[in-house]
Amino acid sequence: MIEPLVLLPEMMCDARLFGPQINSLSRQRVVTVAPISLGERIEEIASTLLDQLPRRFALGGSGMGGVVALELIRRAPDRVTRLCLMATDAQADTPQMAAAREELLIGAMMGRLEEVMHRIIGSDTLAPGPRRIPILNEVVSMALDQGPEVFERQIRALQRRPDQQGELRHITVPTLVLCGAHDTLTPQRKHEFMSEMIPGAELKVLDEAGHLPSLEAPQTVIDALAEWLNVPARAAYV
Repeated sequence: MIEPLVLLPEMMCDARLFGPQINSLSRQRVVTVAPISLGERIEEIASTLLDQLPRRFALGGSGMGGVVALELIRRAPDRVTRLCLMATDAQADTPQMAAAREELLIGAMMGRLEEVMHRIIGSDTLAPGPRRIPILNEVVSMALDQGPEVFERQIRALQRRPDQQGELRHITVPTLVLCGAHDTLTPQRKHEFMSEMIPGAELKVLDEAGHLPSLEAPQTVIDALAEWLNVPARAAYV
């Protein structure tokens, strides 16, 4: 049976983040993009999603979506057939990080969401080149469509998220870790750590991408996901 693929986007993003991958991969399997705004805690978001998702599914998450993906596989390891983490950090917020998010939240709630998004995902977080500005504009457009209420819920969830590093070694499904070489928000060393902790995980560093590889290097990500989806269930740790 071809398992469905569930994708979880970065904070303040929607299905547009995975547009090229949906267009390609949905020719052979069901592809779903699930929201990560259904609560103010990562645990609450994951619990709510499990009530809506298929009985068994392949799971990919980007950024905050990867954080939720780690909670999903922790809660329901028998339902996740394989895992892909993109631009993801398994560490909890430090007190300094949580405090910095508070300032961003105040700005967003005072009507400066566009400015706040440019501070969070600036051009320096993406690979250099002519696609930088169009991609940033697309991210801001998605964020404005989501609105400040969603921003508040997601910021609260990130501030309160548990440290997930200890759970990585318990993941036993084929796992792909994708990292943009130019990602300054979740740098390569964090992805190297995750891939070393997850048994049999494969790390792919994309030279042409930063924090948003699905938009910056769409075909490379499509090819990587297609290969990962065709890996036999036990190939990751044979």
